[in-house]
Amino acid sequence: MKSLRNELWFDIPDRRAFLNITPQVAAAVSESGVREGLCLVNAMHITAAVYINDDEPGLLADYEEWLEQLAPHEPIERYRHNRTGEDNADAHLKRQIMGREVTVAITDGALDFGPWEQIFDAEFDGRRRKRALIKIIGE
Repeated sequence: MKSLRNELWFDIPDRRAFLNITPQVAAAVSESGVREGLCLVNAMHITAAVYINDDEPGLLADYEEWLEQLAPHEPIERYRHNRTGEDNADAHLKRQIMGREVTVAITDGALDFGPWEQIFDAEFDGRRRKRALIKIIGE
């Protein structure tokens, strides 16, 4: 069995961002030489998420609004976690909603997606260096 472990590093200047990382993940699959297997991608920070959906600007804006309604950033005093000196409790909750990881099948040496599917890293407390893990296994 073959395997490959890669890390993607991000420098996000804003608090929140949705990054399409599909090209980087596809490049890792190609580099791995795996023809049939699985590709795991997960956020390595507890205020970030990895998810699969469409790369459509309206949907990304809808995510931003929806997540802010579910877990608003302000007022920061509303969250017990922020009493520790942090201001990112909302980011932890947003990550929980969006998910830590995705797994995609590899078929014939490529990510085996449905129509319009793309892999995203979602940052909810950016402004510092963060990373996502890619782990590929198969034959």
